[in-house]
Amino acid sequence: MDNKKLALQKKNFILIGIGLLVVVIGFLLMSGSGTTQTTFDPAIFSVRRIKVAPVVCLIGFITIIFGILYAPSAKSEKK
Repeated sequence: MDNKKLALQKKNFILIGIGLLVVVIGFLLMSGSGTTQTTFDPAIFSVRRIKVAPVVCLIGFITIIFGILYAPSAKSEKK
C-alpha cells in the first residue's frame, strides 16, 4: 500500500506502541494492595506510587502524542 494514502506511517505506530507500553508500566507501578476498612496499609503513600508512577505515565502519554504528531521528513519518504 502506498504510504502517501496513510495518515500515519510505520515510525508513528512504533512511537505510539512504545508510549502505550510505558503507560502500562506506569499503571503497573501504581498498583498494589490497598487499605481496607479494618487495616491501614501505609504503602499506599510510597514514593513509587505517588511520584514515580505518575511521571512514567506522563512520559508515556507525551510519547503517544509525539507519535501521533510526528511527521517524517521528505528524505525518509523517498527510501
